[in-house]
Amino acid sequence: MDDTAEVVYREMLVHPHDGVADLMRRLRLTEQAVRNALDTLSELALVRHSLEDPQNFRAVDPHLAAEILLARQRAELAAQQQRVHEAQAAAVQLKSEFTQDGARDEVHRLKGVDSVREYLAALYDGVEDELLTFAPGGAQTPANVRSSRPLAEDLLERGVQMRTVYLDSARNDPATVAHADWLAARGGRIRTVPSLPNRMIICDRRIVIVATDADDTAAGAVVLQMAGVVSSLYALFESVWQSARPMGATASPAGGQRLSPQQMEVLRLLSLGHTDETVAARLGVSARTARRIATKLMAHLGARSRFQTGVHAAARGLIRP
Repeated sequence: MDDTAEVVYREMLVHPHDGVADLMRRLRLTEQAVRNALDTLSELALVRHSLEDPQNFRAVDPHLAAEILLARQRAELAAQQQRVHEAQAAAVQLKSEFTQDGARDEVHRLKGVDSVREYLAALYDGVEDELLTFAPGGAQTPANVRSSRPLAEDLLERGVQMRTVYLDSARNDPATVAHADWLAARGGRIRTVPSLPNRMIICDRRIVIVATDADDTAAGAVVLQMAGVVSSLYALFESVWQSARPMGATASPAGGQRLSPQQMEVLRLLSLGHTDETVAARLGVSARTARRIATKLMAHLGARSRFQTGVHAAARGLIRP
């Protein structure tokens, strides 16, 4: 909040019935300065339109205002924590790209989608117990389905346990649902979540394949075999799996104050400052769909901006850092 906005807010607390003209006269400010201050205060949810006169504003109670500002700071802290996590992930990726010669057996980079598919085809021959997969990107392409079915059928016939996590948006694609049903009929287990961090495959809790670029999974992958890293990524998979919904389950209705898991994930991403395009990529939906979800959430929470939506959600306890 800048100095002018603070002065205007304090004056509105002392004189709650003052309009723009009164604020201009008392504070000796121009109309533009007063209106800019009101816009800032509105973005911070410190002023609201008056119920008696919709053309005027009224100041929010200072105690409630303090809670709103604290909620905003918590949201900013959550965004900072997210940036730290992303920096840590980038450090792991850099380490894998520039590893020492002695560690090449533990870290191996695959360039291009063909190299990844060839490596997986050879790796799957040696899988004995379990194959876990994060499959982001929404609907699975026909090429992915065709290439994966023979391998999946062979693994399941050998008694390998297969668990796969798709995005919730995959439920809207008949071909992907049919493929999931095909896997389930043969013993595979499929669940969905609103968003996934990256494409990842874990084999027998000893080898992990992670896409080098979460936004372009065809660029290549990194093969990790360090016990500590594998154990951590396995724990990540189990945590996501526990919160995921089985493919056959339906979402809870979003009536009243209840929101769907996908809407809750959009709230979390908006509170971290992500754009509609980034939200769409994380959810595996179109940018138009992401904007429609965000607009409905803004209306649901009575917010005037994307960021204010996240602030209101934090203030209501719908999301937390």
